[in-house]
Amino acid sequence: MSLLALFSLFALTASSLAQTNTTFTLRSWTEAYALANATVAQLTLAEKIGLVTGVGQFNSRCVGNVSPVPRLGIPGLCLNDGPAGVRPTKGVSGFPPGIAAASTFSRRLMRARGVALAEEFRGKGINVHLGPAMDLMRNPKAGRGWESFGADPYLNGEGAFETITGIQSVGVMACAKHFIANNQEHWRYGLIADVDDRTLHEMYYYPFLRSIEANVSSVMCSYNQFNGTSACHNANLIGPNGLLRRDGFQGFVVSDWGATHDSASDNANAGLDMEQPGDDIFIGGGVFNGFLGIGSLTSDVNSGSVPPARLDQMVARILAAWYRLGQDSGYPAVNFNAQHSDGSGSLNLNVSVRSDAHTALSREIAAASAVLLKNTAGAPGLPLNNAALKRVAIIGQDALIPNLNCGDSNQCNDGTVTIGWGSGSNSLLFTVPPITALNQTFTGAGAVVTTSLTNDLTAGPKAAQGQDVAIVFVNAMSGELGAYQIVDGNEGDRNDLELWFSGSTLVQNVAAVCKNTIVVVHSVGPVHMPWTTNPNITAIVYAGAPGEQTGPGLVDVLLGTVNPSGRIPFSIADDETSYGTTIVTDPGFPLGFPVVNYTEKLLVDYRYMDANNITPRFEFGFGLSYTTFAYSDLAISSSDTSQMISFTVKNNGTVAGTEIPQLYLGYPHSAGEPPKVLRGFDDILLGPGASQQVVMTLAQREMSIWDTPTQSWVRPSGTFSVFVGASSRDIRLNGSF
Repeated sequence: MSLLALFSLFALTASSLAQTNTTFTLRSWTEAYALANATVAQLTLAEKIGLVTGVGQFNSRCVGNVSPVPRLGIPGLCLNDGPAGVRPTKGVSGFPPGIAAASTFSRRLMRARGVALAEEFRGKGINVHLGPAMDLMRNPKAGRGWESFGADPYLNGEGAFETITGIQSVGVMACAKHFIANNQEHWRYGLIADVDDRTLHEMYYYPFLRSIEANVSSVMCSYNQFNGTSACHNANLIGPNGLLRRDGFQGFVVSDWGATHDSASDNANAGLDMEQPGDDIFIGGGVFNGFLGIGSLTSDVNSGSVPPARLDQMVARILAAWYRLGQDSGYPAVNFNAQHSDGSGSLNLNVSVRSDAHTALSREIAAASAVLLKNTAGAPGLPLNNAALKRVAIIGQDALIPNLNCGDSNQCNDGTVTIGWGSGSNSLLFTVPPITALNQTFTGAGAVVTTSLTNDLTAGPKAAQGQDVAIVFVNAMSGELGAYQIVDGNEGDRNDLELWFSGSTLVQNVAAVCKNTIVVVHSVGPVHMPWTTNPNITAIVYAGAPGEQTGPGLVDVLLGTVNPSGRIPFSIADDETSYGTTIVTDPGFPLGFPVVNYTEKLLVDYRYMDANNITPRFEFGFGLSYTTFAYSDLAISSSDTSQMISFTVKNNGTVAGTEIPQLYLGYPHSAGEPPKVLRGFDDILLGPGASQQVVMTLAQREMSIWDTPTQSWVRPSGTFSVFVGASSRDIRLNGSF
């Protein structure tokens, strides 16, 4: 039996066990709070403290738990990683991470992914899905940028809204994270993010605002300080008159694991509702801080340092979120044990929540997120004519299955990259690597496959010599610092933008001997690609971080079963200076946590490049197709509160394909905005010769800027420019209002 067939058998076996009842009664916040307040009135002080305090990182069956109240039928709520799938346990899918969902530019797939995630979380008995993440990729080397939705606040906001809507439609609580300005791993436990008010609202807070509009159940405050005060006791952020509550957030605020750097009364009175994990955090073999946190809350309430009414409010917020999603009736019990991720122990019931539908969705997103960066017109190039290929070389360590014995957080890189490392990682158990899918594809068609599955700079070109096509796999990886392993010298954030293991040299050496070299890049973000114009490199596929179905999803694109439609959710430039930001690695002076100054303000990624006339190698929103599309008939109509933008997209080619039209807005010059900002996108599937009218609406806030003096969104007066096109720089239609 082939490895691919074996994986398919695993999937079929798992699907038979993944039938979970997701029927529940959705309540309004008003109804939920009425139930919550009635319950709070029946609780003892000890029971209240137990509901707002984690039971300890090694006492939790999940990544985090609070204490149950059995006499009232309240379970010990289970909070669990991660934003791309249940971690750490068996019998779960390795979904594509947020950056892959962003690369699809498809709200449909973003929401479907949220639904599938929640079906598995619910099936494992998890109450709170610790995601989605929506931290902007402020710098391309940022370690956890792949957990979120790229470099643009609008794209992050739409990704967050759709994901949360999908998750909570299944009755699972979503948790928006990491609040706020959590954009690098170095010094993350206390760095001081210095962000001005306008930049905060228009950039880093914007996705959280969209999360509130999706009725998110909880928000996770981050480790770092914000303008000098730790995020988890910053009343300007989480307090009764802070950002979240001012904009209508009705759920609860939970600390990141070990993010409570101050006393219980400081945190509780500032607006924190739940502390996790509830005891000391062990990092790198030592104890980080010695958290008092909410663990000392009993004495603070008894002494009056924390008013009893505030404690009641904390409990009510948690229970209201629980009641709102109907988790008080028929919710599955926890059936795994995060302390034994190998499935051992009496608490692990080894219930599989995978399904054929989840596997199919993972494969669809893997293909839809693949970005075709280069393709030579006509043969050779893509899609491959499999029947005509007689000799094929597959080169590079990245084609191999990843190490399945590398901890429960994927903290190594000695196979194909499907996701980054750390608490945002997920299961690699069902990964179908490129080599497996490609071997089955090519040998099944009668081709002879030659391999060099290392990054050996001599063996790779030797394997490519005389082949009809050489497919070279290269990668770059990053992840969470924290308690996780430093991988190949990278402390969470990447050291540079180079491909790992001499990947660029491998590509160039192979291209020197094979005139039909196809490069596949698996990466968590932008990488240096000095070789893109080499005429022997006939095609480049940026496959990103595609999740467990990486091999089948890639084959779908290479053979043309799926016409590529992915778009890069960041720019790919030739050096880090083109992005206008840096990762701060040096400590502050005197030695301590450094200040990270967000002096670039609104100019992140393509915004910075546009404002400074920097030409990237591949711009934000870029991606090719196996067909061509034409844009026409731009029309703009106005109302008092919105603008409607309509235009027509036509498939001019001979094969069906999905176009990703993008709407960018240019503000009046006096507004002080970047030259253009993303304000709309869609995914339009068209058959050969077919056309469709596309309508995008600009709401009032999407035409506004944040006015600090009045603390409000204000639409500036003057003429706005409308840019419609296939990327941030491939503008096909222009208009104004």
